Amino acid sequence: MAMQERIREDAAGAILFDAAVSPQVDNDWFEPDAWRQRGALRQAGGGRGGVSIIDTPAGECVLRHYRRGGRVAILMGDRYLWTGAERTRAFAEFRLLGVIASLGLPGPQPVACRYRRTGLFYTADLITRRIADVQTLAECLAAGRLDAEMAELVGALVARFHRAGIWHADLNAHNVLVAAEDLFLIDFDRGRQRQPAEAWQQANLQRLRRSLVKLGAAGQGVAAFEEALWKPLIYRYERTLRA
Repeated sequence: MAMQERIREDAAGAILFDAAVSPQVDNDWFEPDAWRQRGALRQAGGGRGGVSIIDTPAGECVLRHYRRGGRVAILMGDRYLWTGAERTRAFAEFRLLGVIASLGLPGPQPVACRYRRTGLFYTADLITRRIADVQTLAECLAAGRLDAEMAELVGALVARFHRAGIWHADLNAHNVLVAAEDLFLIDFDRGRQRQPAEAWQQANLQRLRRSLVKLGAAGQGVAAFEEALWKPLIYRYERTLRA
């Protein structure tokens, strides 16, 4: 189904949504308390991600409030410098997810996003369809499920995105979802589509490698990790990239 972009503007900001998914979206969609009052808040968000699970007319969705991380969060919290609507984090990620969907790549389906502007700053939110019955790659690793076969599937997944020029700004084991029949990439904040090039593709892979090692994948030693998991991942990645 082709995306049907619609924008609703008011004095404080704007909502961008896919009318093919939901013909009407208002500001209440982005307020966890509004869903709680309807008995439709399945999981309340907190922490840096600010992720809530909500039961909407468009189905079960993920509501994410954009928050900064690291030292900047102490000063800025959830505020970002205003440089125009099209450059807001929410609008940029929503549109990238639309590109990903149009390419047939396994990512979250965008439903709606918004920004609210106050002076020189804005806050933002994004709603996507929830991908059900999945575990993160990090959870699979912790449960002892990450083996050479799964590593190959991860390599193929990353290669499909790289082949299409999709750069993920934070490729780590928490942003790879594993389902019974497929794998998905999520959280494309600050991501973009760019000209395929080995330099950024390899940097992306090394970011994933560091994530796996940090989470304990090299617990039996780096050499064992390379042989059991990383080599199968890279083997399938390179085959898929050249396909």
